[in-house]
Amino acid sequence: MKKIVLIVSCVLCFGAFSQAQNLKFGHINTNELISLMSERDSAIVKLQAYQDDLVETLQGMETEYNNKVNEYQRKRNEWAPVVIETKERELQELGQRMQQFQQTAQQDMAQMQQTLMAPVVEKAQNALTKVAKANNLVYVFDLSAGSLIYYDDAVSLDLLPLAKKELGIPAEKVAPTQLPGGAQ
Repeated sequence: MKKIVLIVSCVLCFGAFSQAQNLKFGHINTNELISLMSERDSAIVKLQAYQDDLVETLQGMETEYNNKVNEYQRKRNEWAPVVIETKERELQELGQRMQQFQQTAQQDMAQMQQTLMAPVVEKAQNALTKVAKANNLVYVFDLSAGSLIYYDDAVSLDLLPLAKKELGIPAEKVAPTQLPGGAQ
């Protein structure tokens, strides 16, 4: 009985070991893939337009604030104390509104970026899943995550060319090295 258990154990271990030898791995830099997608370019254009609108609004508020500060400084000596107090309160409220607007604008920009980029990321993920399944890969490592210390090109399949093909991105198209405005 012990011999049968030992033989079965050896067969199972050998089977598991031989199966482990057939595992296929892949790797990709998803940031590079996404940077090549035309949908990302469209999202960046929309995000830039949104940012430009916010900046224009803030600049208008700053111009109004600066005009009121200049008026206050020029006419302060001519105004009655009640007018001075009213103008100071008005300047303080306008400064607070500008500060609140800046905070809200930053949050809105982050939300807009998330909203615009989510479908792009999802499309890239779907393409990678399809390519990985088609190539019978067990694991795919994302090099852009920065946690992969080493990979062997001889054993790990680079999915970038396959994902580019899946997404209809020309093979010769390469990722930009520097993006205008620091957008990713």
